[in-house]
Amino acid sequence: MTDFTLNAQARTDLGKGASRRLRHAANIPAVVYGGNKPAESVTILAKEIAKLFENEAAYSHVIELNVDGAKQNVIVKAMQRHPSKQFIMHADFVRVVAGQKLTAIVPVHFIGEEAPIKKGGEISHVVNEIEVTCLPKDLPEFIEVDLSAAEIGAIIHLSDLKAPKGVEFVALAHGDDKAVANVHAPRVAPEAEEGAAE
Repeated sequence: MTDFTLNAQARTDLGKGASRRLRHAANIPAVVYGGNKPAESVTILAKEIAKLFENEAAYSHVIELNVDGAKQNVIVKAMQRHPSKQFIMHADFVRVVAGQKLTAIVPVHFIGEEAPIKKGGEISHVVNEIEVTCLPKDLPEFIEVDLSAAEIGAIIHLSDLKAPKGVEFVALAHGDDKAVANVHAPRVAPEAEEGAAE
């Protein structure tokens, strides 16, 4: 079992200049909000937050955030990365309240892709993550999409997926049955088609 914990310090020095100075000192500015408490500005060591988020599961896991010794459970709401260097520049966390539903973005894991490929199909992943709503205890690390029975021409929608117990797909709840993946025949190069026609 991986330990999802982060240490942070409260910060009072706010604004763009302060955030720049923090990053310069290898710290990341972050905000914690929700849970019927006021928003809290904190700072986290850059290397510590980078290490935690090397593990994909951390994005969809309840994290124990220790702010100056006071522990609280949070999940990641948003992560701002540098456009070219990809290091984390800012993080937003939402407090998790036991017994209160939360909304989170969960990664998608595709399995069984060899079967449609063996039949000559090509697979396009339309989404890599899905927004879910559930109680903190039911938050899944990922949503599994099994493509082993998919035929060429198939489009896999959200409604085709089996949501884990206690988990709802936000888009489906709003009537948006979006495509998750599709299996299509290989695209033939135009020259090959012209040759066949002659």
